[in-house]
Amino acid sequence: MLYIHQSSCISPQQTFGNVDIEHLYTTGDNKLKVIEPAYKNIPPGVLRRMSRNVKIGIAAALPLLEHTFVDGIIIGTANGGMEESVRFLNQMVEYQEGLLTPGDFVQSTANAVASQISLMTSNKSYNSTHVHRGFSFENALLDAAMLVKENPGKNFMVGGVDVISPYNYNVDVLAGCFRKENISSDALYDGSETGTIAGEGAAMFVVNDNANNAAVRIAAFDFFHTGNTGILEERLYNFLQAHNVDIRSTLLLSGDEGDERTALLYNKAVAVCNAPVVARFKHMTGDYATASAVAVWLAAQILQAETIPQHMLRHGAWWHGCTNVLIYNAYRQWQHSIILVSKI
Repeated sequence: MLYIHQSSCISPQQTFGNVDIEHLYTTGDNKLKVIEPAYKNIPPGVLRRMSRNVKIGIAAALPLLEHTFVDGIIIGTANGGMEESVRFLNQMVEYQEGLLTPGDFVQSTANAVASQISLMTSNKSYNSTHVHRGFSFENALLDAAMLVKENPGKNFMVGGVDVISPYNYNVDVLAGCFRKENISSDALYDGSETGTIAGEGAAMFVVNDNANNAAVRIAAFDFFHTGNTGILEERLYNFLQAHNVDIRSTLLLSGDEGDERTALLYNKAVAVCNAPVVARFKHMTGDYATASAVAVWLAAQILQAETIPQHMLRHGAWWHGCTNVLIYNAYRQWQHSIILVSKI
């Protein structure tokens, strides 16, 4: 169990600074890009050398560390540093392995976000990055949960960050992951189409084992590979039973990305959970490997505010008896995660 005491999120919506998730920001080019902040906490000289992935990750993390020391920084990312890796490899070819600029090399590793956070805050504690495609954030959560259990009373930062890069986007388009025709993100769930829209974002959390003054808690989580709907049904049912989830007070937050290939999975989850209210979030974030991190942030906002934006609802309406948000996400049809966020 993880208690969330602080959280921060940079996304394609107004989730950083003056938070306003009631207003829906949309896109018409199949790419939902983050609303970038002013980066006031990052020195301009350092900022110029940072990749977008690192800038966004650090901008989300630094406000949480201004007055809080953490004993570990754990980040999940699937494609962190990919754009810089490609640029560096191209330079090697272009300059025949001669004089190369070090910036792209330094920024090209997946652990650049976690390491830069550590350097900028002079934090010499545990530092880890998990790169597991659609399970990157979930593995970071597992790491944090084990550390919290082993170190009672200590704080840890856990988060997920990924951005759209031309390289990744083009590869995913060729793989059929995204829509061929441009659509507005607020029409993502209309009709039955193959593919979804790309997204990006960063969400960071300060967690520990102390319920005092906590915002919400991550009561339980599970993640698994399968392409079998029967196994999905069994794992969902067992999760609900194992953690005594009162479905009457639970909102299901679905990772439905408007792709007809995953519709069966999300419909199965809706049927198994039988929650009174079902909401969706991919029209706000787009689809990417660590979108579940933003889903956790949204779940915390919903439970604290005791309301939910109308544009998120698939069916049902908000009710004041809601004490849990159950997040179900299926990345690329194979990587399934379940995260239960609850009121204190």
